[in-house]
Amino acid sequence: MTPPTLPDPVLITGASSGIGLALTRLHLARGDQVIASSRDPDHSPLAALTAQHDTLTLAAADLTDPQGPAGLAEEIKTLTEHLSRVVHCAGVLHDTSRKLSPEKRLEDLSLDNLEYSFRLNAWAPMLLARSLLPQLRRQPATFAAISARVGSITDNHLGGWYSYRSSKAALNQLMRTFAVEARRRAPHLTLLALHPGTTDTPLSAPFQSRVPEEKLFSADWVAEQLTLQLDQATPEQSGSFINWQGDPLPW
Repeated sequence: MTPPTLPDPVLITGASSGIGLALTRLHLARGDQVIASSRDPDHSPLAALTAQHDTLTLAAADLTDPQGPAGLAEEIKTLTEHLSRVVHCAGVLHDTSRKLSPEKRLEDLSLDNLEYSFRLNAWAPMLLARSLLPQLRRQPATFAAISARVGSITDNHLGGWYSYRSSKAALNQLMRTFAVEARRRAPHLTLLALHPGTTDTPLSAPFQSRVPEEKLFSADWVAEQLTLQLDQATPEQSGSFINWQGDPLPW
């Protein structure tokens, strides 16, 4: 069956690598208009794609900057009146330049790293959603954010990874809360928190040695599975936390 082509543009953040880049390529291949955002898209694999696809627009934005989400939204408003889909893929688990790595014990906690993780993993998508609501509320649209199973409070049996776990848990709660409000203000909008599984990307690279080969997925495969879920999603599912197969995950 031929996949649907979306009537209005798709916005993908964190589009210069990993799942975001794979989603960008997938949507372009099927003929969608794509706005791809990252900190420096002109010096990333996205730049080569612009020569191949006239349906691709690049948008530079640092979503960790307090004005970043609103600035990106303002740029989007100059490009289109409506969006069919937003997928927030930008996220952080580790960053050597910031000496940020998953905490193994309480003493490893740092206020700066906690704040940075929350800023990109949880606050950025919500601030972006706030600014883009006019482009999402008047027609069927989907707003999705890449979450993680480790953000599940119920499923936390191993501990550790304080910043990442808690920022993804916050993302889930924020998405769920927005979904409750959207039922009144934007009834055609579907909100989803997505768990992609362990994906072969720079984010997971330092931790792949302990992952069984059959449970380490390629970014292209994950992009296909997540897009399938997004294509099938309905407003009745809004506020759900699901995996790449569409299975609900515990909060």
